[in-house]
Amino acid sequence: MMITPESRLVAAGLELPEVAAALGNYEPYSIVGSQLMTSGQFPYLEGELQYQGQLGADHTVSEGYAACRLATLNAIAQLKQACGELSRIKQIYRLEGVLNVHQSCFEHPKALDGASDLLLEIFGEAGRHSRMIWTNPVMPLNSLCLVYLFAELYCDDEQRQRPLSRLKSSS
Repeated sequence: MMITPESRLVAAGLELPEVAAALGNYEPYSIVGSQLMTSGQFPYLEGELQYQGQLGADHTVSEGYAACRLATLNAIAQLKQACGELSRIKQIYRLEGVLNVHQSCFEHPKALDGASDLLLEIFGEAGRHSRMIWTNPVMPLNSLCLVYLFAELYCDDEQRQRPLSRLKSSS
């Protein structure tokens, strides 16, 4: 049996959440050539935002880790919606995390490890990535975190480079 990201999700006892609707006038993901980028994903579970408030004031680093992991699970669901099968992803090459951090907290890299660790768990070596952490004292919906993923898709067939079919022609 071939090991796929989907089989790793099952082995980890994880289920992809339903993809959340966009909160504004933007696309939930973009595909340009072989590059796939998600819009920011919140730590939703069953349609409810699970973590609100600031790291270091309202939440511990352990809770931040769990929030980043959950937001990344939502981002993986977005990737799957974009390309159909997670095995079409050649590499997750970048992770960007925005955390709602109190000015006295300096351990936000440990919280974002929740995202990095999940990517490695689900994608194996294809989950190795560079990353950037942004901190904000105020976040949309007062969310504790927001995660963006950047991935390269395999290019061996046209299915793997599907255009954004939801966009309407301007003609």
